Amino acid sequence: MKAILLSYRRGRHTQTTNQFLLEVDGCDTKAMASGFIGKKVVWKSHAGKEIFGKITQAHGTSGVLRARFSRGLPGDAMGSKVNILE
Repeated sequence: MKAILLSYRRGRHTQTTNQFLLEVDGCDTKAMASGFIGKKVVWKSHAGKEIFGKITQAHGTSGVLRARFSRGLPGDAMGSKVNILE
């Protein structure tokens, strides 16, 4: 399944660069988003490098997910697609 990286998890004055917000097609409620918690996520760079992460929890009530990656993703990863592993 595919998801889009929206942005870093951030506050007013800070941003957490190893946590991203994900949007999955067709997932528009918090109940649907809770079904993805615990699944692994992989982001692939243009050079073929893979960075793995894990979906930790839902973010808000509109079906957006929070994922924590093993290391920070580069800024150009925003807007790109990630694969959610089954």
